[in-house]
Parts: sequence; structure tokens; C-alpha cells
Amino acid sequence: MNRKDFIIKASLAGGALMLSRYTQLMGMPTGFPVVRVAPEKRKFNSAAVEATIAEVKQKIGNKELAWMFENSFPNTLDTTVEFEIIDGKPDTYVITGDIDAMWLRDSSAQVWPYLQLCSKDEPLKQLITGVINRQAKCILKDPYANAFYKDPNKVSEWKDDNTKMQPGIHERKWEIDSLCYPIRLAHGYWKATGDTSVFDEQWQAAMKLVVKTFREQQRKDGKGPYSFMRRTEYATDSLPLGGYGYPVKPNGLICSMFRPSDDATVFPYLIPSNLFALESLKQLKAIYRAKGIKDDADTDGLIDDLIKGLNACATHIDNELGEIYAYETNGMGSVNLMDDANVPSLLSLAYLVPGMENNVVYKNTRKFVLSQRNPFYFKGAAGEGIGGPHVGADYIWPLSIIMRGITGKDEQEIRNCLLTLQKTHAGTGFMHEAFHKDDAAKFSRPWFAWANTLFGEFVLKVYRERPALLG
Repeated sequence: MNRKDFIIKASLAGGALMLSRYTQLMGMPTGFPVVRVAPEKRKFNSAAVEATIAEVKQKIGNKELAWMFENSFPNTLDTTVEFEIIDGKPDTYVITGDIDAMWLRDSSAQVWPYLQLCSKDEPLKQLITGVINRQAKCILKDPYANAFYKDPNKVSEWKDDNTKMQPGIHERKWEIDSLCYPIRLAHGYWKATGDTSVFDEQWQAAMKLVVKTFREQQRKDGKGPYSFMRRTEYATDSLPLGGYGYPVKPNGLICSMFRPSDDATVFPYLIPSNLFALESLKQLKAIYRAKGIKDDADTDGLIDDLIKGLNACATHIDNELGEIYAYETNGMGSVNLMDDANVPSLLSLAYLVPGMENNVVYKNTRKFVLSQRNPFYFKGAAGEGIGGPHVGADYIWPLSIIMRGITGKDEQEIRNCLLTLQKTHAGTGFMHEAFHKDDAAKFSRPWFAWANTLFGEFVLKVYRERPALLG
């Protein structure tokens, strides 16, 4: 069965069962059901995380949100991490949830909210150090792969994809953000801890390969070494024209053949991912300066190229809103005006790029993507928000609602995001990949750790900045 069919059919059945159980239990005087993994069965226990959960539960008035926070915020630690010492170094393998594979993107995002607690919890600090070390090994294995196995000899279900597959790789879809997220995590770790010891020779070699890969995918001198084709009924799972995708006019931007949703791009210049790459490379340079690392890959030159390319073709003049960011372009005048729920998205730029929230083009773009002029903005009886082609029409991703709340400035907008998430978890106490706009009991992926942890990050942010909204 195709993965997309499987996750939707399995999740809809599971959702109905969970909703029934929840409805029965909610009628009992004991209140909300216990759905979090028992302490003795958790993959990793953090004293700092538990103290944070206890504080939030005690002090916020909305007890259902408090319960959801208790379930979701630690979900990555409870269910997805495997920590050990390998060759004298911390090593942490992080699955995405119901798929036993480690995405560079998801694993970074899943542990990101815990960085703020590292100074209070040495084991948690070591766990995140292990993620950084594991990601460096993955990049060195194949910088074009998006997801990896812990077992270097495991053969993927996608072994017959027409690309340079090898054992230990789950999937080889080239996405710019796969190489940006490990930089973001490393930079965030350094800022939170002051520790530069993790930036060893292995990590430096991986970062040099990141820049080299970005250079190759600028496609200034031909199409580069990457191509990808898959036998599939889904057009979003393969690339046309011999596996190289549709052509672009080289201008310094980096081609991303797949989106952070793992869906194929229409036009390879994926603007939110290129903006993310620009910010990530600036962060990489900051680490180099702090550590005294010599930059042999001319990262500064790549940064200049990205700035020039973005200035040349990242925006579009909208008749109603003025200048907005395009989602994708080819550098030849063609643009794809939309947004996808997966991060980096246009909506998430204020989350990923400091100062973007004050950018007039971003403000205009935010209005566009949060309207039904965005073809993947859905509104129905259950809620409203951004989805994407990955699951299909009429399915809203909680990721987009969370990101709207995190990047929002208006208190009513933030409150609406919290309340929408509260009424669409289908009684499970957790976030999902997507739910139907008219019926939240129809959802995909009941175990999706990235969405869970990001929800926890959102609630914690509101708790610290606008606690009255959680009353």
C-alpha cells in the first residue's frame, strides 16, 4: 500500500477509536485521561522538562491546554530518541514518530524547544550534542538524502528509486532545508550553552560538504550530480525531465528539488528555503568566527550569491497587496504563488529569520498565505489553516496553525490559534499531521513528534509572554 494511503486510512480508524475512548473518559469525574507514556517506559527523562511541565500545568487556567501541553511537549523525549555513546562521543538517533527513520529537518525541530532548558540539565545537553553529532555523520554519508536509518546496513523500502541510493538511507529527496536545520540547531545549541567543543573535525567536514552541495545546486555549470525518479502514481513523488526537474535560469539561488513536505517542487527555486539557507549560512559564519575555523569553502561568496538571486526574483507584485514573496520561481519570470504548511514556509519566515516580522514584504505575504487566495488555505466547520499537496485537499496541518500563532502579534489571532488546536486534537491530547477542515476526527498520523513538540514550544512561548491568553 502506498504510504500516503496507509497513513490516512490507519489514522482515520485510530482517530475514531481515540475519540470514542476520550468521550467516555471525559464523562468520568477523574477528568482528562492519562495518555502520556509512563515514566518507566519513556525513552529519555529530563528533570528540566518535567519541572517546566509541572510549572505550566499549575499556573495556567485552561486545563485542557495544560493537559495537551503535558502530553505533547515531551513527546520527542518520551517516544523517539535513542541516546548512547559511540566512539567516545554522544550519539542520538531521533525518529520522526510513526516512521522509523531520522529526518535531518524533523530531528532538529523536535529537540529545538529543549535548547532553552539545556543549562539546567546536563543529560539533556548531552542528548542534543548527540543529535548534532549524528546529523554530521548523516550529512557525510550523503548530503542529498533527507532521511536516514540508525542501522547503516538497513535497506530502504525505496531502494529501487532511480538515484544513488545506498544502505542506511531511508529516502534521498534533495531538500535545501535538510542541510539548513542542522546548522540552525548547532547555532542554537552554541548560543544556549556557549559550548563549541561539538564543532569538531567531523562536524567541520560536514559543514564544508553542506556549502559544496549548495554550490552544486546553484547549477551554474550544468545540472549537477543529483537526479531522482520514482515509479509512483503521485506526481509529487518524482522529478520530470530525467529526474532533474524543470529548468531554471542560474542566478545564484539554490535549486531545491523537493519541499520540506517531501513533495517535488514545481519550480526549483524554493524561496522560503533559499531565505532559510541565507540565514543558516550567516549562522555558520558566526560559529566559524567564534571557534576560529578557517572557511575554505568561500561561504561569504555563497551568501553574496543568495542575496543577489533573492533580490532578482524572490518577489512578485500583487494587485491587492503589493510586493509579496513567491513560493517558487524559475528565475525566468514564472512564479508559483501559494504556501505549504511544512517549515520552512513563507508563513514561518518570521520564526526562522530574525527581523523578518518587521519586513513589509513578509507582512504582505502573510496576509496572502492566510487567505483563500492561497490555494492550500482551507476553511471549514472544524477550523481553518494551511495544508498542502502531501495529504491532499481540505486537510489542514496543525503545524500551520501553530506557526501562525508563534509568528502572530495580535492577541486575538494567537488566542484563536490556541482554541483551534484545542478543539481539533480529536480527543487524543496530541497534535496530528493533518485533519479534515470539517471533521477533526478525520486525521493523519496520530504519532507525529515534530508537531507535538512545536505545539509545546508555542504554549510555552505564550505562557512566558502572554499568560492571560492561557486562562
